[in-house]
Amino acid sequence: MGNNPLTSDVLVDPVVLTRTLVDIESVSRNEKVIADCVEEVLRQTPHLSVDRLGNTVMARTDLGRAQRVVLAGHLDTVPINDNFPSTVVDDLIYGCGTSDMKSGVALALHLAATLPDPGYDVTYLFYEAEEIESAYNGLHLVSQAHPQWLEADFAVLLEPTYGVVEAGCQGTLRVLVHTTGRRAHTARSWRGVNAIHAAGEVLRRLQDYRPRTVSIDGCTYREGLNAVRISGGVAGNVVPDACTVEVNLRFAPDRTEEQALAHVREVMEGFEIELTDSAPGALPGLGAAPAREFLAAVGAEPAAKLGWTDVARFAALGIPALNYGPGDPLLAHAPDEHVEIGKIRDGAATLHRWLAAP
Repeated sequence: MGNNPLTSDVLVDPVVLTRTLVDIESVSRNEKVIADCVEEVLRQTPHLSVDRLGNTVMARTDLGRAQRVVLAGHLDTVPINDNFPSTVVDDLIYGCGTSDMKSGVALALHLAATLPDPGYDVTYLFYEAEEIESAYNGLHLVSQAHPQWLEADFAVLLEPTYGVVEAGCQGTLRVLVHTTGRRAHTARSWRGVNAIHAAGEVLRRLQDYRPRTVSIDGCTYREGLNAVRISGGVAGNVVPDACTVEVNLRFAPDRTEEQALAHVREVMEGFEIELTDSAPGALPGLGAAPAREFLAAVGAEPAAKLGWTDVARFAALGIPALNYGPGDPLLAHAPDEHVEIGKIRDGAATLHRWLAAP
């Protein structure tokens, strides 16, 4: 393609590369241009073999190393919010996707282009549609069409972690808790049963709930059970006969999805429960040799990932995976989203130190 901004001069500097990637608009479902640019520069890199599925680009070394690792980052961003194109103020790059996660993508793309002889064989995955429904997620689509692309001994997902290792991830599920009643005119409300009032017991149980704190491999996961939406009512003069409370559980990875749902049913005993969404957590995965070597390169103790990320997709395949990236997760999706230049340089040096080791 012509006028690809990802030139050789850009690829050697992860800071410049971050800003260049940010300036290629790639809101979810609009990743073709950025995927085209990434694919083109990777195909020009002689030590890599390259393939593509939709707007997900895969590149890999085949050097006969004893172990293979994955570096993965998503190309898409949330919708732009008066934060495009990028700007630089002192040591900060502002713009949509700077933290989540084009600075992480820049690290992987920089290493793919500049490290021809890593100590591991490396698979680089630049994937689409992480920020929207799972059905569109590039890693999900790859797992269905080309599962061999994901085969590895260890994976690093370059999600924003502010330069620390966040191990595993929490699981998540959402349920609808239904209450019922009997309609009546509010002028004769004693003839009805108010389903919204009945939801008060649901809210009381959630208010009184005491979540677990779980330590796994030295990483502390804090669970949470919360109402996130409530709906009900017919009209301003009608006692409602139905109400629904949507409840989200974030659970530690020592629970399976089935155990998590059973727990919610126990808390909400006596109410009708409808499961609407569920995703498993991922255990820390710190025992794999590449993980231990990666932690040594970072030089700091890992923390638990309090949230769900695509490391769970690797864990479901039996591949231990960690989160590590230069962005601040607290700034993800914010209108003032930004990343520190120093964190980008530190992250690039850490990953190079790990991958270049014999």
